This record gives sequence, C-alpha cells and structure tokens, in this order.
Amino acid sequence: MSSNPEGGAPAVRWSPANPHPLSQLKTELVWEGKYDEYGRRREVDPATLAMPMQRIETVDEPRQRAEAQGELDLFEKSVAGRKRDAFRNRLIWGDNKLVLASLLKEFKGRIDLIYIDPPFDVGADFTMDVPIGDGKETVEKDQSTLEMVAYRDMWGKGTDSYLHMMYERLTLMKELLSERGSLYVHCDYRMNSMLRLVLDAVMGPENFRNECFWYYYNKMHDVRKPIFPRATDTILFYARSKASGQTFNQQIEAREKSVKQLVRKKVGGKMINARDEEGNVLYRETSERTVDNVWRIPMLQPADLTQNAGYATQKPEALLERIIKASSNEGDLVADFFCGSGTTGAVAERLGRRWIMADLGRFAIHTSRKRLIELQRKLHEEKQPYRAFDVHNLGRYERQWWQQDRLKGAEEEHRRVVLEFFKAEPLTGTPSPLLHGRKAGAFCYVDAIDGLFTRQEARAVASAVAQADGREVYCLAWEFEMELRQHCLALEAELGVRMKLIPIPREIMEKNRKSPPPFLEMALLEAAPVVSGPKGQRTVEVKLTKFLPSLAEVPGKELEALKERAVRSGFDFIDFWAVDFDWQPNQPFHHDWQDYRTRKDRSLKTVSDAVHAYAKPGKHTICVKVVDVFGCDTSTTLEVRV
Repeated sequence: MSSNPEGGAPAVRWSPANPHPLSQLKTELVWEGKYDEYGRRREVDPATLAMPMQRIETVDEPRQRAEAQGELDLFEKSVAGRKRDAFRNRLIWGDNKLVLASLLKEFKGRIDLIYIDPPFDVGADFTMDVPIGDGKETVEKDQSTLEMVAYRDMWGKGTDSYLHMMYERLTLMKELLSERGSLYVHCDYRMNSMLRLVLDAVMGPENFRNECFWYYYNKMHDVRKPIFPRATDTILFYARSKASGQTFNQQIEAREKSVKQLVRKKVGGKMINARDEEGNVLYRETSERTVDNVWRIPMLQPADLTQNAGYATQKPEALLERIIKASSNEGDLVADFFCGSGTTGAVAERLGRRWIMADLGRFAIHTSRKRLIELQRKLHEEKQPYRAFDVHNLGRYERQWWQQDRLKGAEEEHRRVVLEFFKAEPLTGTPSPLLHGRKAGAFCYVDAIDGLFTRQEARAVASAVAQADGREVYCLAWEFEMELRQHCLALEAELGVRMKLIPIPREIMEKNRKSPPPFLEMALLEAAPVVSGPKGQRTVEVKLTKFLPSLAEVPGKELEALKERAVRSGFDFIDFWAVDFDWQPNQPFHHDWQDYRTRKDRSLKTVSDAVHAYAKPGKHTICVKVVDVFGCDTSTTLEVRV
C-alpha cells in the first residue's frame, strides 16, 4: 500500500499479488434484474408460481360425434387397434411462466423436445386481419388486454426486461426436459447473439449443439433498403445433458440434381476411400444429401389454403417436421410454450408424438384448437391413429394479484372512474367489499385494473349478491377467463344470480375523455333445441337463432361500422361453434359436435347435423358454445325433455 498524498486512507496498490477485482471477472451477460439490490443472483422459484390447472374442454371429435349419434359401438370397431395410448395432449391458456411452473409437478424431466418461437421484435405490431362471413371482407383484430400488458412487461425496460423474461422461462424449461431431451429456440438477427449467451448460462455452453439457419428462399426481397435482403432466421439447438445419450436422428433430404459421391468404408476405426479389385476409387450416384445446419425450407405464402391458418407468425410445417423428426421418436413428448397457431402440436400429432402447447393469446388457443380438431377428423378419415386433447386454464392469473398489491389506493380511483363512465352509482358501506356500485337495480363489480376475472371471483361475487338479496350483477373487467360464461350459467342455476359480463372499454384511459364509451356485454348468444321423432325415440338438434359479438378487440376507428354490421348479420362473426348435448355444471365441455369456418371453406352450418339420441328419457341440459372471429368465446344452455 502507498500513502494517499491528499491524506486519508492509503491508496490501494494493485499488483499480481493483489489483483484488481475487474481482472478476475469471467465473461458474463448481465442485465437489469439478473441480480438483486444486494448483488445476489435472482433465482426462479417454481413453488411460488405453480397454480392449479382447470380442464375446461375435452376434444376427441370423431369419438364424441359417434357417441352423440348413438354410433359408439361402430366407432370403437372402426378404431380398434388404432388408438395410440391413453395420454391426452394438452392445450393450455395462460402466462407460460406460470404454465411451466405448474407442469413441473407432473412433467419434471419427462419432456423430450421443446421448441419455442418467442417474440423477438421490440416494435412488433400484433394487430391482424381476420376474415368475416364468406371471407371477402376482413376486420382488424387488436391485441387483447392480457397480451398488451404482457408485451409491455416483456419490453418495458428494453433488452433488459426481455432477457430476464427469457431467462426465467428457459430455466423452467430446462427442469422439464428429460435427460435425453433437446431445446430449440427460434429467433432472428435482433436477439440471437444475446439469447445465445442466456442459453449458455442456463443450459451450459458444453450442451450447445448447433446454430441452424432457416433459409426461406421464396421470400420477396425489399430492394429499397441499403442492405442485403434478409432471408434467414436463427434456431439455437441445445441438449439437456452432454453425457445422457441425447436423441438425435440424422436427417436426409433430396438433392436438386444427382451427383457422384465417393464410396467410403471403415477400416481400423478410420474412414477411407473404397476401391475395386483393380484399385480404382469407387463412386456412386446419389440424389440425397445429409441435412446440414442451413435449412432450405420455403416460408408460408398467403395463397396456401391447405396449411396457412392466417396467423401472423405462423411457421411452415416442414420446419417443425425437421426438428421433431431429428430430436424425438414416436411416442415422445414434445412441447411448445409460445404455440401461436399450433404448428408444433399439429406436426407432433401427425408424426405420432405426444404434445403440450401453451399460449397467452386467446386467439392463439382458438386457432390451435380448430386446427387440431381438423387434424383429428382428417386422421380418422384416413384410418390413421391420433390422440384426444384437452383445453386447460390456469386456476387464476398472477397479474390480478400483482396489480392489487402494487396499486393499493389507486385501485379505488380506478373503480370510481369505471363506475362513472358506466353511469353507475358508487356504493359505500355495503355488506361486501365485492359490491362496488349499483345501476338500474343491479349491483356492479369492478375488477382490478388489467386483472383477469376468474371463476373464483365469479363465485365470490355471485355469493355476495345473493347474500345482499340481489338477483343481477354487472361484472366489469378488462379480461375474462376462458369459458367463464359457461361457469356463470352454472352459478345462475345454483344461486339465482344473473351475471352480465362487461369488458371495460379501453377508451376510458384516454386523456381528457368526458363522454362515456360504449360498454358492450361480452356477447349475446341465443339457440333453440329442435326435437324430432315420436316419444321414446326422439332425437335432438340445435339451431342458432341469434348472435351478437362483443367487439371488445376491435380498434376504435372500426367499431361504429362493425356494430351496425354485427346487428345486421351477427352470424358472419361466428368462426366456430360446438355442442355438448349432455352438459353437466362445473364439468369440462365435451365436444359432441362442432362446425367451423376454414380459409378454404367459409360456409357455416346454423343447425347441428348431429342427430343426437339420448340413452335415458327425461330432462337434459345442452350447452352451446360459440367462438367469434377474434377468438372470444361465449356459451348458453338449453333445457330439453325427451
């Protein structure tokens, strides 16, 4: 040490014997949020994130259609020996961090392949055009509130928050992978270098396998920019463990032209050129080549009606087929936690793999569900095996609790503003903190800002209204749990409280807004049973009689024109509808019959052509579910006597 010429503590003399701390640091990617205020590495604690999942739908379309039509015996004979196994694939709606943590109890170390295609564009526009009616017209679909808030969280601090979001999820994915499992992360030039470093930190650099390049050679080039046109994405490929006997199947592809290739043989552990008896080097003609890390696969084109689901970030099935064939075998479990249009599940199903998919977007879940039902039908018609799948919800959503904790007093102001725009009278001193206002004799409940109105909340609110001798309540929320209408019908039957689900319009957040925006009920659906045949032999069909979509995810500039169109021809906004002919309250919705529009066929039946025969006479409850072109669902129940 040397003395400080200005007095005070002596200056530190750094040397090989006393090295400066910076000289000993190892290479590391650091982002805001990686370490806490005390310099401790933030760990991901699955125990604090795991939540119960609710199975809300069961989908085995060919079987359930046969069962509804009283032809189950014929169906069982036709599929004898073709059912793969009893495993039910899973399609899960919710924040994938919570989904991953919730899956650990059952699937830790059991998933053989994970492919993810996370968002990697900070300025991404998530609006998309969806067709209505016969498809000659389209309407712009906005982000849902949940997607908007999640995207804000993802990019709120730029690269820092994005990397932390990915680090947490990749850490949980590693725990789910089997010892022979693989992870593929899809990205592009914007984030590939940083994601590579995050993956090295999570998976270990020794488990890096490939940086693969998807070359979409059929992309139209924009030559106005002073750059070489971009025609590749990057796919980073890691193994779970270096010494585990990782699954990998070498892939072969066709060459454009046959070529001569040296014939090689193994001698003494070395590969050498083979020769004939006269010593000439042997060649063979080949039209195949081993697939390398540049994948020449065309991107989807809008005109491809056989595969293109009209989803903005959809990837071609050939791309997922290469990954799934290379890093899994038949019967293995494949997962995608940013599933989008469901390409991973569709290809996995076709190739005989089991699958789990998740997404935060309601529209993504709807698109995937419809795509997998269509595939079930196709495989059944071709007498090929397939598996049933279930749709799941998370029991509750973290953001609701996070917002309540963070906003505290601001939540009261939020409720006041919502009630004022809704033209409801605020209530004070009520018998329950869940009763916030009153309008035209009905109570009002206002959910937390950016919250998700869940089944648990619905029951609590309905119980509070019943205890206050009320018969009707407006439930105003930014977002509603999937299949909530169906659950509210059961509550109405149980507690005698009618629940009106009202999405809070975004316009109330506009600065200096004075006039109230339209508050539209979630959706209006009416249907009627059609009973035929003599007593004891009656059959039932369902007829749609009225549908009015909520238009909650329509940009404001289009709302007025679409409201008029929706009143005039509401059926044009139906994308999918299904019937459970023997619905039971608080049980999953069973798809006995459904019809839906495709990009190729825009027609839609308004009367079910499943002539349902009940095994037992008496009163039965039918549940009818409609999903509109924006992916929002609503349900109604009908009573029928046979």
